[in-house]
Amino acid sequence: MMADLEARLSEIVRADPGLMQVMTTLRSLDIPDWRVFSGAVYQSVWNAQTGRPAGYGIRDYDVGYFDPDTSWDAEDVVIKRVAAAFDPPLRDMVEMRNQARVHLWFEGKFGEPYTALANTDEAPARFVSPAFAVGVRLEDDDSISVVAPFGLEDVFDLVLRPNPTRPVAKGWDKAVTNALGRWPELAVVDPAQA
Repeated sequence: MMADLEARLSEIVRADPGLMQVMTTLRSLDIPDWRVFSGAVYQSVWNAQTGRPAGYGIRDYDVGYFDPDTSWDAEDVVIKRVAAAFDPPLRDMVEMRNQARVHLWFEGKFGEPYTALANTDEAPARFVSPAFAVGVRLEDDDSISVVAPFGLEDVFDLVLRPNPTRPVAKGWDKAVTNALGRWPELAVVDPAQA
């Protein structure tokens, strides 16, 4: 079933011109170990599942990459280089984050500990919800590779539940309210019942 859902996800991603432009541009920039994940991916699925147009509700494109240089200066160079590759409005919508340095700032910003990652594909396993934990990359052969540590069932079934491998995120209620405001069809699993 996972292979079928991955194939369907690839179809949905390919049908979204904004997401494809972001991935095509990122591939051309040769950013190390990059992947588009979170909102731009799961929201594209929700749009397809609910009959909404491609791009509906997508506010940004979260992109993780992995560079062992954990200095802010190195990350800033990548952020500026990527921004220069896009015209507005995408220039302001593509948000680059070096996953090698997230552990340096995450606890200070979100109040939760965050151990260092070994690569970009480890990041989605820490996201707030399994439905959010989906990432894609346009490979050199034009295939779309997928990382989904919890599978794709929740995202395709429009189910929001807390990530079972971590405490309920402090931002859980805000994330749920935000998502339901744009996709009222979502089924939300109460954290107490998860």
